[in-house]
Amino acid sequence: MAILSGLLGHAGAFDPAQAREEYGRLLAADEPVEGAYKIVRDVILLTDRRILLIDKQGMTGRKTEYLSIPYRSIVRFSVESAGHFDLEAELKIWVSGASAPIERTFNHKVDVYALQAALAGRIPR
Repeated sequence: MAILSGLLGHAGAFDPAQAREEYGRLLAADEPVEGAYKIVRDVILLTDRRILLIDKQGMTGRKTEYLSIPYRSIVRFSVESAGHFDLEAELKIWVSGASAPIERTFNHKVDVYALQAALAGRIPR
């Protein structure tokens, strides 16, 4: 099921220490990874400062886009939990200056309530 979920583009959580090791050069020296999610080749990192979306593009994945979203630029977000028949959860983030949200889908193993709490705790009031 995990392979199928990955192929369908649903993110699953993975170890923040492993994420720090793999993507440390993208982070400031004192920027901890608080949450990490993998969607096939793509990655979402939550740090104490920002959300980092890593999008590997093309057939080979050699071209990569790194989108950094500081928490202060998030206008609003929504989290939709997985249901009994719908096994995926969704995250939508609206960033100031953009009309359409950034959307990501997670598998049922991701605790979307913890993800929501992490975002809520980081967005400036």
